[in-house]
Amino acid sequence: MKNLAIVFLLTILSVSGYAQRNSEVDKEKLEAARVAFITNRLSLSPEQAEKFWPLYNEFSDKRNTMMREMRGISKIGDEEISNSQAKALMEKRFGIQENLMITEKVFLRKIADALSPLQALKLNEINRDFTRHIYRMQRKLRESRSEGSSK
Repeated sequence: MKNLAIVFLLTILSVSGYAQRNSEVDKEKLEAARVAFITNRLSLSPEQAEKFWPLYNEFSDKRNTMMREMRGISKIGDEEISNSQAKALMEKRFGIQENLMITEKVFLRKIADALSPLQALKLNEINRDFTRHIYRMQRKLRESRSEGSSK
């Protein structure tokens, strides 16, 4: 079963790499690869996956919204703003960061109940591993393209 999940993951990532080569990022395929990767690495049973993924998706949506909001605050560029406006933006950013921390605490507690505390603890590192894996694949793809074009 694990080998099947790995083959599935590699197939999805290969297709994802092909899509990126054509300057099209297929988010659905990337998310399918993430699901396979996390499910495999956490060794989720079907029952656990059924409980976990709705919680994960809800948390991920909330987190992405808050991160976009923080990026918006950080992108003031060359705009002229007063010190009081800058201070207000800093306070707004602190509030978002606090909400993000609270949201993450609630999420981790929920998944620790749905899965196990050990699986919940491993999730953050597994997410980072997936991101690193994607970056490595993209780098190899760029390198192979640049080698191919220099020949």
